[in-house]
Amino acid sequence: MRDNTNVTEVSTVTAPAARFDSLALDAKLLRAVADSGYESMTPIQAKAIPIVLAGRDVMGAAQTGTGKTAAFSLPLLQKMLRHENASMSPARHPVRALVLAPTRELADQVAANVKNYAQHTQLRSAVVFGGVDMKPQTAQLKAGVEVLIATPGRLLDHIEAKNAVLNQVEYVVLDEADRMLDIGFLPDLQRILSYLPRQRQTLLFSATFSPEIKRLAESYLQDPVTVEVARPNATASTVEQRFYRVADDDKRAAVRQILRERELAQAIVFLNSKLGAARMARAFERDGLKTAALHGDKSQDERLKSLDAFKRGEVDLLVATDVAARGLDIADLPAVFNFDVPFNAEDYVHRIGRTGRAGASGLAVTLVTRDDSRQIGEIERLIKKQIEIEPFELEDTRPRRRQRDDDRGDERRARREGRAAAPPRRSASAPVNDPFFDRPYEEPAGDASPAWERGKSELPAKTPNIRPKRKVAALLGG
Repeated sequence: MRDNTNVTEVSTVTAPAARFDSLALDAKLLRAVADSGYESMTPIQAKAIPIVLAGRDVMGAAQTGTGKTAAFSLPLLQKMLRHENASMSPARHPVRALVLAPTRELADQVAANVKNYAQHTQLRSAVVFGGVDMKPQTAQLKAGVEVLIATPGRLLDHIEAKNAVLNQVEYVVLDEADRMLDIGFLPDLQRILSYLPRQRQTLLFSATFSPEIKRLAESYLQDPVTVEVARPNATASTVEQRFYRVADDDKRAAVRQILRERELAQAIVFLNSKLGAARMARAFERDGLKTAALHGDKSQDERLKSLDAFKRGEVDLLVATDVAARGLDIADLPAVFNFDVPFNAEDYVHRIGRTGRAGASGLAVTLVTRDDSRQIGEIERLIKKQIEIEPFELEDTRPRRRQRDDDRGDERRARREGRAAAPPRRSASAPVNDPFFDRPYEEPAGDASPAWERGKSELPAKTPNIRPKRKVAALLGG
């Protein structure tokens, strides 16, 4: 265990926007950054990249959607360029950088970004996560990769199968470390870090710095520089946050009405349970909206297909649990709905962080019931703002009965003419009385006594279904 008594603190004041070409990055990386359309760095990138290039351990905190992936991947790729080679031998391409992510979606997204930044270099990257076949991942690892992005559980599977050798790792990144601790990955993290060389550069990036995160940093980071560019758990100023009081049965209609009134093309609807997300996705599909579900019971292939369809605009609503609350980077997502108020207040910050990214505006709507007062209070304490819950007026979209309108019209005409109104006409769907059931009960004619009270002579002597008693000889003189 390492002693981190002198943790260097970096000022939390937002740095002025700087250009990527002002950094000491290779021309290949700058070309990839330009191809991605990036010019100015975000505050976390401007502060963290020079520190990582200097070889220091970093604890980076920034609100979600501020570019943490580029903040650690670009300087690490720059430092690994000295190992760049075109050899086909796997031995020439050992794992030198390891990025650990809590969810499959985040790991896949980080891998896509790293591949994009390294597209003009000879550096190889791969991603491994659970829920899919290990064979293609094993083949890729055997061929050799410099950058490995992984979820902890699947990486341990490959380590035990001797597919991943980590004895030459020089750089380790713990992305969304708070989420990894929330879902119980601490024992897996400790096992993985025990396989790595003690001399390494470790970067820890998280949306929040909880006491557990600080203890983790004290154990595995050496004299880290803490970089905070925003107040912890702050929500983006570009997101319009609205809270509406809605009954449980009216939530679906409220979502449809807001989509229609605001003319929203796409949105993510968050629920707390996997079963609820699956059911609500089917319900919105019946309402005529193109819907996809994203939750833990879906296979990884299904989750990736749903996410790709949503990013391509083929799906109107993505109904998801908190597996989609972190790491999903969807360009120009206009709105997020909290169909259920999250149990954990920090998840609220991550959910609404899916919209209003990269300076764009967004809408975050939370549907609140009377049972959600405790969670709303926790969110208020977290974001340090008083939440105003507005009443929501639902449109009356139920079809009116034409027959009832006609009856009311007859009554009004009768009052004007000074005559009695005719009785209301029977609806076509009303049941018709059957005269058979309207007849009174009649006394039966003749002898109406039941058969069991009549004489035995009236009963049949023998019936084919009743067998006579067998005569059995009694023992002992009976």
